[in-house]
Amino acid sequence: MANIDIKDCVWTEKKRTIFGLPLSFTRYFLTPTKFIRRTGLLNLKEEEVDLYKITDKKLSLPFFQRIFGCGTITIYSRDTDEPEQDVVCIKNPREFSELLDQYIDEHRDRYGIRGRDMMLNDCDCDM
Repeated sequence: MANIDIKDCVWTEKKRTIFGLPLSFTRYFLTPTKFIRRTGLLNLKEEEVDLYKITDKKLSLPFFQRIFGCGTITIYSRDTDEPEQDVVCIKNPREFSELLDQYIDEHRDRYGIRGRDMMLNDCDCDM
């Protein structure tokens, strides 16, 4: 597990709990190349996904989160360890979603990858 340098992050946020307060031990980081979710207090666990592997995302705005300006984003990726990651109860979820899109597109353009390039071809077709 690498030490995350805050100055390398383009976005960071803590999971919000009751009344939209950041009273949890889950923190999210976005760097220009990766999305990282760190959980724990004494024993830390980090899951990271390369941005070019992200295939889709979903924004959820439950009533009690929306009251406090929060929302949850589910990230779907081609990552083998964690194909689905929830960014739970963060402030300004739409802004984060747009920022994530920007870095995903930038990273995919750098490698010349599009979403269709990451799809599995399960078709057994003879052409």
